Amino acid sequence: MRADFTDGFTALAHLALDGAQVSARVIDLLSGTALFSVDDHVVLPTAGIGKTLLLLEVAARLDEQSNSRFDLLDRLPEDLVSGAGVWQYLHAPSLPLTDLAALVAATGDNLAFNVLLRAVGLEAVRARGEALGLKRTALLDRMRDRRGPDDAPNLSVGSAAELTTLFARIARGEAVSRSVSSRVGDWLALNADLSMVASSFALDPLSHVRSDHGLSLLNKTGSARGVRSEAGVLRGPRAAVAYTVTVEFDDSVHMRRLSVLQAMRTIGIGILEYVH
Repeated sequence: MRADFTDGFTALAHLALDGAQVSARVIDLLSGTALFSVDDHVVLPTAGIGKTLLLLEVAARLDEQSNSRFDLLDRLPEDLVSGAGVWQYLHAPSLPLTDLAALVAATGDNLAFNVLLRAVGLEAVRARGEALGLKRTALLDRMRDRRGPDDAPNLSVGSAAELTTLFARIARGEAVSRSVSSRVGDWLALNADLSMVASSFALDPLSHVRSDHGLSLLNKTGSARGVRSEAGVLRGPRAAVAYTVTVEFDDSVHMRRLSVLQAMRTIGIGILEYVH
């Protein structure tokens, strides 16, 4: 099967010439063969993609029965943050642990993320990442409306090479354990953000848990000012791939952001043609 990512490579090259930092990798899920890569070992900010590491730790604790899916977690004033998510607009002061994980996966819910992270602890998430062999990928901090000089400059960082391998391991049932991978994969399949690479797949953003036209997707996205990042796995009738695309760019001009999203969409077209 021929993989043609020429247009995607050209699109990323244009972004780089415009001053952006780009990193991408696409692999065949079955063989592990690299289909496309651009500076995939470069470490860049990945915004909300780092929340995946928290989901892995939560799922591992459920598997170890350290926590129950029915554990109720309260939101505290220190957890409050704006941005992505819906819990900040709801009246419920507490939610079960697995509901919070679903909110984090489905909407990138910042409040739910902060509550979960406070309950689990950042050190535990970092240890889990190290146990998974991650050296260039890490969750650095909680969500904050403003980052001061004493705070981590980014929520998370990662390399396309490591993130693509991590998502492939989740899809294959190899991240921590088969049951942990399955639970995290089910959460990631809820993601409603199909605005980047996945915008090419023509799936319903709010309902794509089941296969649609032979396609099934699990993914996590990250958005911050000057950062767009997506990692995921797309299965199709002919093949399956794991992928990561991250772009760090000057976000002072709206057209530049549009160019970034268009480039990510172009890579998505190459992925779709390969699996479908």
